[in-house]
This record gives sequence, structure tokens and C-alpha cells, in this order.
Amino acid sequence: MLKGWWWAAAVCVQLRLLCNMLDGLIAVEHGKGDKLGGFFNEVPDRAEDVMLLLAAGYAAGGPWGVTLGWSAALLAVLTAYLRQTGGAMGLTQDFCGPLAKPQRMFVLTVTLLAAGGVAVARVAKPTDLLAVGLAVIAAGTAFTVARRTVRLMEALKNR
Repeated sequence: MLKGWWWAAAVCVQLRLLCNMLDGLIAVEHGKGDKLGGFFNEVPDRAEDVMLLLAAGYAAGGPWGVTLGWSAALLAVLTAYLRQTGGAMGLTQDFCGPLAKPQRMFVLTVTLLAAGGVAVARVAKPTDLLAVGLAVIAAGTAFTVARRTVRLMEALKNR
């Protein structure tokens, strides 16, 4: 069942991260940044978080897959919202984890690679493994939301 597609999906996750990194580096290096740079850096990232995590949830299927995908996606957006809120209030943006964007995408990539391996070896259902990966992402991202919330409130009280 879709054996090679699991690995292709993992590669696509990493290619998206690479493109995100390279466009910013090129803009800074060549002085091509403009007033809309921040917008075009953030908005596609949020859309990407939602699309990738929802796709993983729908691919996992079953009674929990879609719920875990939605949970992970909404929590991912909330982490960025908290970071941006702190920045909008004049604080340094807080990128703390444990499951900030790079770590979420790492867990998703490893999960997709493992699902591909499981599909080839036929030792378990890849969709079950995907649901477990999404549960890890949702739980870790919920912890990240809680941590960023506490740190934001402390920073606001201490300024």
C-alpha cells in the first residue's frame, strides 16, 4: 500500500524546509529583502504546517488519525501565534521547544520514513505508525504551547 509514497512524502517535507531556509538566506545575502519579506516568510509556513499535518492525519485515517492531524496542525499554528504575539508586544520572539517547527518536521519526516519501512517489511500497518507519530507531535507541541505561554507571561511581567 503506497510503499514508495511514504518516502516521497518524507523527502517533500525536507525539501519544503530547505526552500524556506534558502529563500531567506538568498534574500538576506543579496539584499533582496523587502517590506513584505516577513509576511512571505510566516504565512506560507503556517499554511505548510496545516497542510502537512492534516495530510498526515487523513493518511493515518482510522478513529484517531484525523483528530490527531487536526490537533497537531492547530497546536502548530498556536506556537507561531504565541511567538508572534511576544514579538508584537516588543519582546524577543521565543522559539523554544521541545517541538518547535524544526523538531515537528523532524518527527514527521522520521515517522514517514519509518512508515515506508513498515510498509515494505509488512510488519505493521504504516497508518498506525503515522498515528503514533502524530500523537507525539501533538503532545510535544501542546507542551511547547504551554511552555511558550508561561515564558511569554513571565517576560511581560518582568519588563
